[in-house]
Amino acid sequence: MLGVEPDFERAGADGRPGYYEFRLGDHQHELGLVDSRYAPSGAAPGPGGAVVYRHVDDLPAAVARLLAAGAREHDPIRERGAGFVTASVVDPFGNVLGVMTNPHYLEMLQVKG
Repeated sequence: MLGVEPDFERAGADGRPGYYEFRLGDHQHELGLVDSRYAPSGAAPGPGGAVVYRHVDDLPAAVARLLAAGAREHDPIRERGAGFVTASVVDPFGNVLGVMTNPHYLEMLQVKG
């Protein structure tokens, strides 16, 4: 779904995938995705919690790729002002994945580049 293979994965006791770890972006930030069946007891069913956004260069293409890979729309592409555009999907594990176009991130890359 992210366009890269996981750097690490772990199956649950039942042999089904339970955790995937990825290194993403220019700074190789870690993203870990855990199957919702490992949520703490008492957790509300369905997606919830904080949404972490990752900058992508082509937001519509990234959303289309995520949906084609089995995610479902959580929040459609939205203009947020000042060049920020966001969207989010729910992956097959139940995690909310946010993608965005972020002008501040692009400025940071130019300064460090």
